[in-house]
Amino acid sequence: MTENYDLVIVGGGIAGGGLATVMARAGKNVLLLEKSAEFKDMVRGEWLAPRGVAEAKRTGLYDVLAGANDHHITYHVGYDGSASNEEAEAGRLKLEGIVPGIPGPLSLGHPHACQALFDAAVAAGATAVRNVSEVTVRTGASPGVSYTTGGVSQTASCRLVVGADGRNSQVRRQLGIELHEDTPHHLFAGLLVEGADDWPADTQVVGTEGDVNYFVFPQGKGRLRLYLGYGFDQKTRFSGEDGGRRFLDVFRWEQIPHMTGVADARIAGPCHSVPNQSTWTDSPFAEGGVLIGDAAGFNDPIIGQGLAISMRDVRVVSDALLATDDWSANTLQPYAEERAERMRRLRFAGSLASMLASEFGEEAQSRRTRFRLASAANRALGMARIAAMVGPENLPAEAFSEQAWEAVANV
Repeated sequence: MTENYDLVIVGGGIAGGGLATVMARAGKNVLLLEKSAEFKDMVRGEWLAPRGVAEAKRTGLYDVLAGANDHHITYHVGYDGSASNEEAEAGRLKLEGIVPGIPGPLSLGHPHACQALFDAAVAAGATAVRNVSEVTVRTGASPGVSYTTGGVSQTASCRLVVGADGRNSQVRRQLGIELHEDTPHHLFAGLLVEGADDWPADTQVVGTEGDVNYFVFPQGKGRLRLYLGYGFDQKTRFSGEDGGRRFLDVFRWEQIPHMTGVADARIAGPCHSVPNQSTWTDSPFAEGGVLIGDAAGFNDPIIGQGLAISMRDVRVVSDALLATDDWSANTLQPYAEERAERMRRLRFAGSLASMLASEFGEEAQSRRTRFRLASAANRALGMARIAAMVGPENLPAEAFSEQAWEAVANV
């Protein structure tokens, strides 16, 4: 027997669970398919930028996410070696209000956020199925999905299939949508720790020290999500059973406040590394199907945009679908165009951050110092760097131009 739905969403994580919740709350008949039995720590984004918090509020998803962990970060401190630690701390950036009405980034565990959104979708009336495998998508004028769960094959027809099944999206492949990727600049590793009780819970830190670019994002109650950017020449640096301990030992910098407490914290999750490249699709839809979240292309993790991209995708797509009964390509084309430019601008911002923060050695350090001095005199220099906080759509196009890049590169 074939069941009929308005939407079949493949992938029950951040983007899929979010869209399922919004659409089910609007009265649409939604089937949500998730391959996992439970969401696990896969070292994914756990920092929702202020612009992403604003998007979540617009869709009504903020309360769901805050229910998973209501921890906003108020301050940002950057230690990049271009100034003394005392100067860096004196110049800390207040994140509260950087987007009007938003108390700062929301810091929460990825598996907890996924589960909260999945549960919210069910509470809103979506049909949700886990342990799903062998998903086959049918597109065109009569979309649908076949899948297996509990050893039983099932079939569902719908008005639209949504691929929200992550970076290695099978839906994307079946829709015949090509994924482009740029050349990776460096490697990016992450680890979750607990017991870092001395770390100031209201402050995130980003810096460059020696041969690493490091990130510390507090989640409250002594829990921190840590990241390290490092060169491809050290690709096995954090591999093996003791990789997590070697990762933590990198943070043993006595000259930086509270870092020894980070190094002595308890490991609370896997240590995992990925290349830092960005990916994108020319158009994230085909007849009868559309992609959202990482399935449609993802950004360089150095600027932490994964969750915010998903929140905006959910908002833009749900607004489009709920505004009309026409769910054809004509309705989805504005989303495709908006996302293409959004991801182009974010690629620019990510590449800029990689050049300034994840290149090492004397010349790279000298560039950081020159940039700090030059940007203090010219606030427009490197303006794209704030896109991660306020949203690329809220900055002028010239901030992402070739001229803007050359102005920083030649500083």
